[in-house]
Amino acid sequence: MKRIFSITPPFRGLAAAFLSMAALTAVHAATVTVTVKDTRYQKVTGFGAACCDGAMCPFGTDTNPVKLLYGPTSKIGLNIMRMEISPNFVGDVIVPEWNNYDTPYDWKGSLPSAKIVKQRGGIVFGTPWSPPGEYKTNGTAQGGNSDSQGRQRGQLREDCYSKFFPWLNTFLAYMKKNGVNVDAVSIQNEPDWWVDYSGCLYTPEQQLKLVKENAYMLDREAYNGVRLISAEPLGFDPKYSNMLLNDPVAREQIDIIAGHLYGHPPLGNMKSASALAMKYGKEVWMTEHSVTDNIDHLPNWHEQLIFAEELNECMLAGCTGYIYWYMRAHWAFVGTGESKYNPGNTKNTLLPRAFVMSHFSKHVTGSTRISTSSSVSTGTNSAFETSAYIKGDSLIVMAIDTTKNGRDLKLKLPFKVKSGMLLQSTGNEKEKLCQELPLEIEEPVSEFVYTLPPRSLNTFIFTIDESYTAINDPRQTEESPVKAYYDLHGRRMEMPRGLCIEKHADGSSRKVFIND
Repeated sequence: MKRIFSITPPFRGLAAAFLSMAALTAVHAATVTVTVKDTRYQKVTGFGAACCDGAMCPFGTDTNPVKLLYGPTSKIGLNIMRMEISPNFVGDVIVPEWNNYDTPYDWKGSLPSAKIVKQRGGIVFGTPWSPPGEYKTNGTAQGGNSDSQGRQRGQLREDCYSKFFPWLNTFLAYMKKNGVNVDAVSIQNEPDWWVDYSGCLYTPEQQLKLVKENAYMLDREAYNGVRLISAEPLGFDPKYSNMLLNDPVAREQIDIIAGHLYGHPPLGNMKSASALAMKYGKEVWMTEHSVTDNIDHLPNWHEQLIFAEELNECMLAGCTGYIYWYMRAHWAFVGTGESKYNPGNTKNTLLPRAFVMSHFSKHVTGSTRISTSSSVSTGTNSAFETSAYIKGDSLIVMAIDTTKNGRDLKLKLPFKVKSGMLLQSTGNEKEKLCQELPLEIEEPVSEFVYTLPPRSLNTFIFTIDESYTAINDPRQTEESPVKAYYDLHGRRMEMPRGLCIEKHADGSSRKVFIND
């Protein structure tokens, strides 16, 4: 039930008995005050997961995960899909039917899922785990960290730097020919991780040389303005992206910086890397992580809240795109059916982690993050975390409470708001996931108090009150500009941006959202 116990001004529509019951039954810590300010940060592109063979078997034919997860009408609302740009290992057997696709590489595996994602308005990007073996120092797509390879460190040969981007063009051509316009390509999966599977090592200096001298060969014109993503280091080591962005030639070629979070939480390396990226107007994508990868049990609710906090911290670090690891795994979004992890892991059914992701993917995608401050300390895996966003005429506030007793939350908002919705998750059970609770505010308010349930993920979606934003400027005359813009406090804006009021010379006005 709704646990609203105080509103300024008071809720008239709630019975006094209900309020008394909420106050008497709530056992909570001291009130946490969150102050939201209209200071703008990054615009969020979206959220997604990887379509890779281990999670999508039988690879190339099972599209159930993307059908469940992707698109604005799905329950989860993912919109970014990562796929492997595979070079194949030397001696690998090519499935005969793939020869019909005019490629020696196994790119067909992700094609059916990629088509569905694109049909549903999503973004598809490709990541090389390795360039072709013949381009490398060890002669194979393997990383080289294995006895069978004599532990030869696999790197791209310098005399093959000029072949790398034309090879990416062949991937783009294949996908386009078969109905998928790929939106972006990366340089390398985990260039700093020496592996015994498909991999390739680059130092930050080698990546800089590759991009600075050769990235112009990526055929953006032929492939719908495809964007280039930096290499994706294991722990979001900022040296990889900073070296590119500090070089003016390389910086012009890079559109998105990327990395993973293994061993380094978002408010560390990722936040550091984001600072330079935001200075130069580049997007920041977290392109792989699984919070509880390969655990021997289904994640409990505390582990789900840790995942929610990671999503939140990525937003606070400046992230514009968050892409989880596998779509289908017992620790991911779609069940595998493995009896070892049942009950609760039915094949091709949505798992609780997917609904946790939906708080962000369904509502934060397309929004602009704004400033929040809290009366309690926050940080990596804190007991309480928060963030806030503007999206059209909606003000979205996220509140994550991991305490066993819950607490009272007081929101101090930059605008007056009226009726909205609360999306609330309090446990792994179906009835505790993504409950939609109406927020029936009869009079516009700028302060709001709510009792958070214990161990809960809460997404408040308020509607900004239009009457509060109406502009009444008696100095406006017929000689005034045809259009003038004001912020939601009635102040004239010379450079309008975000949610603002457009006032016309005839006295009419309307609320608009300006991206640039």
